[in-house]
Amino acid sequence: MIPKTFTQEIRLEDGRTITIETGKLAKQAHGSVVVRMGDCMLLCTVVSNYQSGQVDFLPLTVDYREKFAAAGRYPGGFFKREARPSDGEILTMRLVDRVLRPLFPKDYHNEVQVMIQLMSHDKDVMPDALAGLAASAAIQLSDFPFECPISEVRVARLDGKLIINPSRAQLEESDIDMVVGASADSVMMVEGEMDECSEEEMVEAIKFAHEAIKDQIKAQVQLAEDFGKKEVREYEQEEENEAIEKQIHQAAYDKCYAIAKKGTGKAERSLAFSELKEEIKSTFSEEELEELNGLIGKYFSKAQKEAVRELVLSEGVRLDGRKTDEIRPIWCEVDYLPSTHGSSIFSRGETQALATVTLGTSREANQIDMPSYEGEERFYLHYNFPPFCTGEARPLRGTSRREVGHGNLAQRGLKGMIPEDCPYTVRVVSEVLESNGSSSMATVCSGTMALMDAGIKIKRPVSGIAMGLISDGDRYAVLSDILGDEDHLGDMDFKVTGTSEGITACQMDIKIKGLSYEILVKALQQARAGRLHILEKITDTIAQPNESVKAHAPKMVNLTIPGEFIGAVIGPGGKVIQEMQKETDTTIVIEEEGEMGVIEILGVNQEKIDAAIEKINNITFKPAVGEIYNVTVVKILDFGAVVEFVPGNEVLLHISEVSWDRIDKVTDEINLGDTFDVKYFGIDPKTRKQKVSRKALLPRPERKNNPNRE
Repeated sequence: MIPKTFTQEIRLEDGRTITIETGKLAKQAHGSVVVRMGDCMLLCTVVSNYQSGQVDFLPLTVDYREKFAAAGRYPGGFFKREARPSDGEILTMRLVDRVLRPLFPKDYHNEVQVMIQLMSHDKDVMPDALAGLAASAAIQLSDFPFECPISEVRVARLDGKLIINPSRAQLEESDIDMVVGASADSVMMVEGEMDECSEEEMVEAIKFAHEAIKDQIKAQVQLAEDFGKKEVREYEQEEENEAIEKQIHQAAYDKCYAIAKKGTGKAERSLAFSELKEEIKSTFSEEELEELNGLIGKYFSKAQKEAVRELVLSEGVRLDGRKTDEIRPIWCEVDYLPSTHGSSIFSRGETQALATVTLGTSREANQIDMPSYEGEERFYLHYNFPPFCTGEARPLRGTSRREVGHGNLAQRGLKGMIPEDCPYTVRVVSEVLESNGSSSMATVCSGTMALMDAGIKIKRPVSGIAMGLISDGDRYAVLSDILGDEDHLGDMDFKVTGTSEGITACQMDIKIKGLSYEILVKALQQARAGRLHILEKITDTIAQPNESVKAHAPKMVNLTIPGEFIGAVIGPGGKVIQEMQKETDTTIVIEEEGEMGVIEILGVNQEKIDAAIEKINNITFKPAVGEIYNVTVVKILDFGAVVEFVPGNEVLLHISEVSWDRIDKVTDEINLGDTFDVKYFGIDPKTRKQKVSRKALLPRPERKNNPNRE
């Protein structure tokens, strides 16, 4: 029997449509939808266990995968099967997770899996912009306890006009690229990059995206009604004890307030809170501690949070004693590591990032091979967050999703400042050595200095800052340069990177409903003041890029040769280019672009680079017809001599072109090693070989009279 399907259509301003369909696929999932735009189709399924996971958090997994079959391609590698997720897929997972997670009840601990798959690809549609819509639509069809529908869209600005869900080609021409996630009444998540746009332009783009999201939410609500909205499931809710909560609040609040007001460092503050917690626990009997089973810790954390927030709202004092707009002490250093191509240290308070820069050829470019996009990155940044940076010992299990996401944010903040004519592939690696407050923004700052130390002529230095917000509905405080605890206890985490001219990237997560645009603009303006303060500290350390790369760093020279010479430079089986690299101690890369060959020569020693250039110029030397060249005899033959225009570029001087006089042996006139001028005649139509002549430049002897001739 053909299944009954339910469909909703969303029409965009430019006439394109997005459809949401359910009822046909994956019906055993607790909710499933197919979202389609053009030929792009995403299948999203959601499932949640009916039993609690017996944990004190929400075990939510958002998984996004792009199937190579969707683009009519085979996966790379030996096994020809999709394996671990790519960085692009991980970034999409994070975009969806960050909006969904806050909307589940805090006491819902049943495992949830959201699986989104790209089943059909359209080169004019970027599927990550549809993933949030697909996830929320599937959840609306389920019985999960979920606060409200949401959606996500990408907004770009092309020639001054804002566009929803642009194609990749449009995105490459745009100066704003943001993904915005929101409910009908609140913006919840923003992430993107900009070409030094203003704070007002950014807010305008967010508002534009929010209006499009509202239309997508209406379609989800209507689809759920048509399909038959399920009753929300019952689940095992957390135990509450109002009497114990009140008792702990009375015992802890004032003392937490006093500890917070002291303005101490992270270690001292954590110890004080820990000792207070143990003091309160000691007032309970062992039987009570066993019976309450975690409620004491929960209510203590709640009292601590309320005390810290009230201190900020009522007195404008923060955990470390700073004012709301005050930046922690900063110190910087460049050229710290002697053997790297560029290095720097950026320390702000208890956060420290050590950045290195490595320069290479196009061969070192980061290759991206996804069903939805194939390409390469000539500038990329990797971010490492080891356990010791927070004073912890925990297992090392490869690069985490958090490291991928924070590294991507820092990369987006910096990449627009790399000049278009930069000849190098540039890799920045940030090692986070201490962390208490945004290490991704410290990475941007250390990355900027390391690039300048490496001699990369960035357009302008970039700085970054993490902003926070504490609000009780009537009062609010915007916090500059937040601590880790302020991120945890606050209502917003807003990271902004930019230059003196404008914003280059942002990432925002909002934890409260109905954040007004007035507060958002204030946060952005306060962030700008903080960014400029940090930028001043950076430029005090290194004001501008070094004039040249370091002596031990590779130098890069680019050459362009006619395409017909590519084979000659490479040689049979790569013999010529391999010998050239070995002799000159350089790395040589050749790429074919149209009818030309582009050659990159990378080496540390300039004299050896010049030697490689000379060898290539010799191979590609092409004499002009009618011109005179000084040549050297490199070989004597019975029928002529082999002469050399330049090393490696030879031609035969036939014996008949050596002299006007008839000679029996070439050596009667010339010998090995002799140099003289010849005239180049091009290709001889008779022999179809190149022709040069020595005698053409010699005086022609006068013809003798024949006495027997009448």
